[in-house]
Amino acid sequence: SLRGSWRLRSGNGSVSLRAEVPGCVHTALLCRGLIQDPYYRFNDVMYRWISLDNWTYSRTFKTPFDVRKWQKVNLVFEGVDTVAQILLNNVTLGRTDNMFNRYSFDITSVIQEVNSVEVRFLSAVSYAAEQSRCHKARSIPPACPPPVQKGECHVNFIRKEQCSFSWDWGPSFPTQGIWKDVRIEAYNYYHLIYFSITPFFVKSAQQWYLEVESIFDVVSSKPIAGLVTVNIPRLQTQQTFSVKLQPGEGSIVLLVNINKVRSSAVEAWWPNGHGKQIGYNMTTTFMMEAGCQIEKFSKVYFRTVELVQEPIPGSPGLSFYFRINGRPIFIKGSNWIPADSFQDRVTYDTLRLLLKSAADANMNALRVWGGGVYEQDEFYDICDEIGIMIWQDFMFACALYPTDQNYLESVRAEVSHQVRRLKSHPSIILWSGNNENEAAIASNWFSIPYPDIGVYIKDYVTLYVKNIREIVLSEDKSRPFVASSPTNGLESVKEGWLSRDPYDTHYGDTHFYDYNSDCWNWTVYPKTRFASEYGFQSWPSFSTIEKVSSPEDWSYTSNFSSHRQHHEGGNIQMLQEIGRHFKLPQSPDPVKQFKDMIYLTQVMQAQCIKTETEFYRFSQSEIINGEGHTMGALYWQLNDIWQAPSWASLEYGGKWKLLHYFAQNFFAPLLPVAYEDKGMLHIYGVSDLHVDHKLTLRVVVHAWSSLEPVCTLAKEGVTVKAQSAVPIYRESISDLLERCRNCTRKSCVITFCLVGEDGLQSPTNYYFLSSLKDAVGLEKTQLSASVSQQDDIYIFVLQTTAIAPFVSLDVGSIKGRFSDNGFLMTEKKKMVVFYPWEPTSVEDLESSLILTSLLDIV
Repeated sequence: SLRGSWRLRSGNGSVSLRAEVPGCVHTALLCRGLIQDPYYRFNDVMYRWISLDNWTYSRTFKTPFDVRKWQKVNLVFEGVDTVAQILLNNVTLGRTDNMFNRYSFDITSVIQEVNSVEVRFLSAVSYAAEQSRCHKARSIPPACPPPVQKGECHVNFIRKEQCSFSWDWGPSFPTQGIWKDVRIEAYNYYHLIYFSITPFFVKSAQQWYLEVESIFDVVSSKPIAGLVTVNIPRLQTQQTFSVKLQPGEGSIVLLVNINKVRSSAVEAWWPNGHGKQIGYNMTTTFMMEAGCQIEKFSKVYFRTVELVQEPIPGSPGLSFYFRINGRPIFIKGSNWIPADSFQDRVTYDTLRLLLKSAADANMNALRVWGGGVYEQDEFYDICDEIGIMIWQDFMFACALYPTDQNYLESVRAEVSHQVRRLKSHPSIILWSGNNENEAAIASNWFSIPYPDIGVYIKDYVTLYVKNIREIVLSEDKSRPFVASSPTNGLESVKEGWLSRDPYDTHYGDTHFYDYNSDCWNWTVYPKTRFASEYGFQSWPSFSTIEKVSSPEDWSYTSNFSSHRQHHEGGNIQMLQEIGRHFKLPQSPDPVKQFKDMIYLTQVMQAQCIKTETEFYRFSQSEIINGEGHTMGALYWQLNDIWQAPSWASLEYGGKWKLLHYFAQNFFAPLLPVAYEDKGMLHIYGVSDLHVDHKLTLRVVVHAWSSLEPVCTLAKEGVTVKAQSAVPIYRESISDLLERCRNCTRKSCVITFCLVGEDGLQSPTNYYFLSSLKDAVGLEKTQLSASVSQQDDIYIFVLQTTAIAPFVSLDVGSIKGRFSDNGFLMTEKKKMVVFYPWEPTSVEDLESSLILTSLLDIV
C-alpha cells in the first residue's frame, strides 16, 4: 500500500507540506494549519486560489519484494481526483481524467529497488474551461452555475463530482488529490481484479442459483487450467468447477445451483421494515495448476427485484413500482448527496450515523443522486446490513454532456468499473442513467433553438442508451435500468427515450417543487405513480451555524445568511411559506429573532413535507381521475454537505432537524392520515404491515385553551388492510364541530391514532382546522423538563401547563437524537428518550437544553 504520508507542493513550489493519502489538497492545508476551516464564514470564496493552482503529490518508497521474481507489477489507483499525469522514476506512466475510474499502470519494466512516484495535478477548473473551449462542434450547456451559487463553470466537461463546482445546497470546492486507495500489485500467472455474485430465482423450478463472475488478468503466455470451489456451509451447497483462463484480461462465469432441498429454506434479504437482512458466508477457492491459490470470502444475499410497469384498471398510462422477492413494496425515504466536500473526511462512522438515522426514521430506501459520487464500498455494505434499498444514479446531473470519442471511452470505463464493483449489493435495486437530463431537454431548460434540438437528443441517446445502458445490460441482468429521473419509463422508451413530458403523472417518476403555493394544501401536489424528489428548505440549528460564523452573522438578513443561501430567493421563500400559517418573529433582540426564525423554518419544512408525504402514502391504493397508485416517496434531501440552509432533514454532522423526527412518524409502518376535501374530513389507514389488522381509531378533539379533551370518539373494528391505504372514517367538519360543542375551526384541533390489541399502535397524528396564526385560545405555556439517566440512555420528562404546538428539545452540540421531537403536546406530561452518540451526562444535558414551542416565538 502507498497510503500514508506524501509530499505536496503548489504549482510554483512556494507551498510545500506533508499530506496524507487518501486525501486532498484542502484537507492537507487545513491539517498543517495553513488555512482555516474551509466552511468558516466566507472561506469558500476566499480559498478559490487552491482549486485554481496545479498541485503535485510525490513520495519515495522501497520495493518490499524482489522485482525480478514477478511477471507483472502494477501501480493501481482506486481513485484520482481528477486530471493528472502519473510518473514513476521520471517515466510518464499515463494520465487520468476521470474521478470515478480505477487506473492501473503496468510498471514491470520501470520499478526499481527505490522509487519516486509523482502525481502532477492540473486544476479541474482550468481543465474544464479548456475542454469547453476545444469543443468546437457545438455548445454544451449550461456554461456556468447561477451567480447565487458562487461556483465554477463547465463542470459537464469533466468526469468529476458535479456538485464540487457548487450546487444550490453546496459550496464550490473543486478538489485535487488521491481520494482513494493506491497500491503496488505484483503477481505471476494470474490475478483476480473483480469478483461478483448475483442471485437469480427460477420460478418454474422454485430454485435459487448464483452467477459468480471473476475477472482476471492472466499474464502467463499459455492458458491456465484449474479448479474453482464455491462453498456456502449454511446452505449445504458446495460445487467445484474446472476452468481454463486464457491469456490477457478475461472473465469466467460460474452458475452455482443452491441445493434443491435448501433452496426452499433460503432466507431472503428484505428491505427495512419488511423482514430481516440475512446474508450467507461464502468461500470461493481458486486452485490453479500454476500452484497459486486465491481464496475469496464474501457474503451472499438472496433477493429479487422487478420494476413493474403495466396497465392499471381505470387509468391511462402504466404503473411504476418495485417488487422485492415478489412482494410490492412502497418505497419510503429520501435522496443522498455527498456527506462532505472533502471525501477523505467521510469516515465509516459518518456513513453509519447518517444511514442508521435513515433507518431509524422508518426509511427503506435512498436515491444516490447523480451529481455527487458513486459512494464508497462501506456505504453499500451498511445499506445491505440495515435494509436500505438504493436507487443508484450514474453521475450526470442537470446538464447536457459531450459525446466525443475520448469522453465516451472514459464514461464506458467508469460505468463498467462501477457496475462490476457494486452489482453484488442487494441494496441496489435500480440503475438510473442521470438526474433530470431528459426533463432538461424536454422542457428546454437551456433555451436551445428549436432547429438544433435534434442534435442534442441524438447526443442524449448516444450517451445514456447506446453507451451506459448497453454496458449495464451486459454487465448486470439482475436489476432494472431507467435512462433518467424523472422519466416516463417504458413510455419514454416508446417515444425514442425522450418523452414530451417526463413529469406526466400517469407514468414513471416525478420531481416536484413549488415554493409559491400553500404547502398545507394537498391539492397542489401531483398524484403521481412515484415521487422521487420533492422538498422545502429550512435552516440548520443555531448550534450547527454557530461553528462556522461569528456574532455579526447571526441575523436572518446578514451578509453571511445570504452568502450561505445558494438557491435564488430561498430565504425569502421560507419567510413567505412561514407567513401563511405562523406569525413572523418580531423580537427586538436580533439573535433571539434569528433563533426564532431558524425554529420556524424547521417547523414549516417539517409540516410541508409531512403534508406532501402523507398525500403520497394515502394515494397508493386508489385511482382518482386516472391518477394515483403512488408507490414511492423519496423527499429531497437526506443529508447536508456543509452548514447552510438546504432541503436536508439531517444537518451537517448528523443532527436531526425537526423534519427528520416528523419522517419517523409520516413513514411509520402504521399511520392514520387525515385530509379535508369540500368540507369533509377523511381519515385513511395506511399500512406497510404484511397482514390485515382490526384496530380502534381514536379521534380526540381539543380546544387550544385546555388540556382536557372537548370530545373523544372511538371507532372500533376498523380494518386496516395489509400494504395499502384505505378510507376508515369520514365526517363533515361542521358536524364534527357541532358534535364537540363550543368548537370552531380556530379554537379546536383534532388528534387521532390507531390502537390494536397486542400493543400495536400508530403514532398520534393531528389535523389543524385553521392556520396557527389564527388559532384562538392558544396561550403561552410553562414548559419544563427533568432529566435522568437510565443505563446508556437519558429520560426527559416534560411538563406543560397548556397545549403546546411544535415542542422542540435542543441540546446544542451534544451529539445524539431524541425519540420524538417537534410534537403537539396535548397532555400535562410526556416522556422523551435521548439516545447519545457520544458520552454525555445529566448535567451537560440539563445545562444545554433549550425547550421551545410555538408560543415562545415573539
